[in-house]
Amino acid sequence: MIRLHIVAEGQTEKRFVEQVLCGYLGTFNISTDVRCIQTSPGHKGGLLKYSHLKKDLERWMREDQEGDCIFTTMIDLYALPTDFPKYSECYRITEPYAKVNKLENAFDEDIDSNRFIPYIQLHEFETLLLIDLEKIREEYLDGVNQRKYRELQNYLNSVTNVELVNDGSMTAPSKRLGYCITSYDKVYAGANIAKSIGITNLKESCPHFNEWISKLERLV
Repeated sequence: MIRLHIVAEGQTEKRFVEQVLCGYLGTFNISTDVRCIQTSPGHKGGLLKYSHLKKDLERWMREDQEGDCIFTTMIDLYALPTDFPKYSECYRITEPYAKVNKLENAFDEDIDSNRFIPYIQLHEFETLLLIDLEKIREEYLDGVNQRKYRELQNYLNSVTNVELVNDGSMTAPSKRLGYCITSYDKVYAGANIAKSIGITNLKESCPHFNEWISKLERLV
């Protein structure tokens, strides 16, 4: 049995881990738990500074030093804080996969532990939901703006890789969903939709996400 500890960017990612990922990884004999980044006393969630993430991660590593314990993260590339390791150097890279891989390598070097697997989501959690808009419509029923939904569906039909749907302030995945569904509740609906889509489909459609999950599957 491997014990996997995940530091999540916020409540959305935390709920996804609890509702979707824990059960899936359990079939690989991996026991998973998750904490949000501690941003201030009494409030958890949101990656405002890399120093917050590093502090929380290293604290948890000190608390659990057993050999069967592995740590990882689930944070967004979108709006990554500027104090992240090698931030300026990495953001000169325009190709998304090269950028995120270099950032993860820099993160890995900074934490410097063989018990750590860095993961940065391209470009944010909502990327995972865009692979099946019908599941979103099923979740919200009458809450979807049909015209904007069709526009988003047409756009996604023209995209060969949903992970490349980008990090623009008006075009990031969460922004695109917000245009279609003004009442979108990312914390609760997001995990429900991802669960409905299923980990297998998420892996098939999102290569970088698949790399991360595949690394976790091979831990045992």
